[in-house]
Amino acid sequence: MLRSGLLRAASAVRWYVRELMDESAYERYVAHARSHDPSVSVPSRREFERMRTDRQESDPSAGFRCC
Repeated sequence: MLRSGLLRAASAVRWYVRELMDESAYERYVAHARSHDPSVSVPSRREFERMRTDRQESDPSAGFRCC
């Protein structure tokens, strides 16, 4: 009983940290792309992160922040 509660709590903390750090963005992107077209070719995680960084750097209204 205690072990299952600790596992649930650890899982919730892991989910929260991943969402906070936006580490799950790639998984959301892949799920969204494949839900619209299952045969779509999705970029690798590295390509996805490069596209995100390039988009953030090129948007003057948002301002680029490294940290």
